[in-house]
Amino acid sequence: MDALSQSRIRFVTTRHEQGAAFMADVYGRLTGRAGVCLATLGPGATNLITGVADANMDRAPLVAIAGQAATTRMHKESHQVLDLAALFRQCTKFSAQVLEPEIVPEVVRKAFKLAQTEKPGASFIEVPENVAQMAAEDLAPLKVQAPAIPNAPQSKVEQVARLIDEAAAPLVLVGNGVIRQHASDAVVKFIERLNLPAATTFMAKGVVPFSHPLFLGTIGLQARDP
Repeated sequence: MDALSQSRIRFVTTRHEQGAAFMADVYGRLTGRAGVCLATLGPGATNLITGVADANMDRAPLVAIAGQAATTRMHKESHQVLDLAALFRQCTKFSAQVLEPEIVPEVVRKAFKLAQTEKPGASFIEVPENVAQMAAEDLAPLKVQAPAIPNAPQSKVEQVARLIDEAAAPLVLVGNGVIRQHASDAVVKFIERLNLPAATTFMAKGVVPFSHPLFLGTIGLQARDP
């Protein structure tokens, strides 16, 4: 906390860790850049889980950071000691402990990279208190390298066009990736050009306007959706 006060990072205090996780979840969902939430060890970290799991399931980039007891007492029953890395591994793309200060740049870069690359999701970093106190003056963040999203080969585009031409009853199912790639307008133009009916998944609601004559509704919510 003291270090953050001297940095360019804006820290937002919340009344509860779950609120912090949901705020980071929505920030990542709206911007495409990982929102970050911070908690203390034990119950502070477990309070993050609902928001972290929601971000991971809804494909919103998020990085959660939590404290941990010193490595000298993690092997025994001790105050507020939980295996957080194992706990968060069930609801994240990446979960890691920082056991040496030298690995901080690599762990942090990997956490953000995996959180933001397709399909996005959540990452978790656990920092034991004695490791957090170690000197790390000579370390610098690793350079961000983001791969460009490739265009489909022309042969694949032509293959898809043939499949649509030959289909007796073609249907477009629109998913959340359309929203992440800001391709809603392109999808609407596509279905209008080919006169194709379209349905959306729950997370793609709004890509095709509900009032559009080609929109069939949202599927995947009920056991017997038509």
